[in-house]
Amino acid sequence: MRNLAGVADAGVLWSDANRIELGLECQVVGMSKIKERRLQELGVDCHPGTMVGEYVPFYFCPRSIMLYILHRGNHPELTYQGGQRPMVHLQSDLRTVVTWAEQQGRRWAFSNVNAGAYYAQFFACLEQLDEVNWTGVRATDFRNAQIKDGKQAEFLMHESFPWPLVEKVGVFNGATVEEVREALAGASQKPTVEVERNWYY
Repeated sequence: MRNLAGVADAGVLWSDANRIELGLECQVVGMSKIKERRLQELGVDCHPGTMVGEYVPFYFCPRSIMLYILHRGNHPELTYQGGQRPMVHLQSDLRTVVTWAEQQGRRWAFSNVNAGAYYAQFFACLEQLDEVNWTGVRATDFRNAQIKDGKQAEFLMHESFPWPLVEKVGVFNGATVEEVREALAGASQKPTVEVERNWYY
């Protein structure tokens, strides 16, 4: 929530690499070691010379494993302690986004597992979407290792993701709806805002 007004005002979500380069002040939620690995070690091999941290990441599903970790708040590498309620889901349509990216000459890709894993594979063709474990993506029980890997597949947009491609903001409860609407009051583009309690733990 803390970052939402700034994202809407800027008109884009920035990649981690761009966020650092621009010196943006924002609430950082992820684990620093993983972020560092994505910036310095893990390349996106379908776009040689680019690193995972240069892309804006999206999961293919709500109720992500990362959200579960934030909800539990007991991971030793986690500095954020605000829980899941302030988290908002930004929803976009995959094919609309890819069409826009290709019209703009913007690089995009998707991974078959967490893009922060050393064994992740990357693809830049929608005909290869069957490389994603969709059973894993849809699963709500991720104790099985293969399901856990598959659920964390990501879509990646190079450098920045345009705010106008966000169709919907899914939130925890009615109070959060009002907070989101207030945060977006000055935005030229206002997506639908809806309570999606089943997207949370």
